Amino acid sequence: MEQIDAGREAGGRRSRSVQERPRTLLRIGGWAGIAGPSLFTAMFLVLEAVRRGEFSPVEQPVSALEAGPYGGLQQLSFVVFGVCTLLFAAGLHRGLRASRWGAVGPALLGLSGVAAVLAAVFPLRQDVAGVVYDPGGHVVAGTTFFAASALGLVVLSRRVAADPAWRGLAGWTVAAGVLCVVAFVVIGRFAVPDDAPLHDWAGLLQRSVLLVLFPMRIALSWRLLRVAGSPATAATARAAAPSPV
Repeated sequence: MEQIDAGREAGGRRSRSVQERPRTLLRIGGWAGIAGPSLFTAMFLVLEAVRRGEFSPVEQPVSALEAGPYGGLQQLSFVVFGVCTLLFAAGLHRGLRASRWGAVGPALLGLSGVAAVLAAVFPLRQDVAGVVYDPGGHVVAGTTFFAASALGLVVLSRRVAADPAWRGLAGWTVAAGVLCVVAFVVIGRFAVPDDAPLHDWAGLLQRSVLLVLFPMRIALSWRLLRVAGSPATAATARAAAPSPV
């Protein structure tokens, strides 16, 4: 009898552990999705303030902070942001109702996290004349980040719309994604080339995209935290948990 009771107690502990694990993964993803954009924004705002007078946030992209003084801090910020994005994407995938091809949206967001890390691995540099340039790899990483982020939201919106716990964010998600896609094309065509008509406004335009992208990610992260604490999440975990011996 004691052995049976001990077995039931051990089985109960395992069941509780399985129930808690999905909640923990969702919480990690949710907080990472909030921390990543918040810390990244705080870092580049501080660096812009420190380099006031020599750095123009209107003309220069955030990545240009890697070149010149304190560039290592901006590189570190890219790495932290990239890792947080990967955790956020993984949490979203677990927190949304499964669907056919449902992994594509979170996978694209995860790709944007990898691209952010690569933006640190291949940083922009500054020559003796003070001109910022790409030694190789950074433009590809930056392009991948914005493209994957924008398309990721568009694709993810279908899965968001299909889940009752998330449906209220579906319209905002697709709208943010479409805006970012349009902005990505406009900036690439009219701001990035040196002779483009909006080149002197490239930094401001890039930050405008972040002003759409980051709040959307934070909104999704808050919803992920709410889902992690809902009774339905616990019920799903119980259904997946093994029965006590």
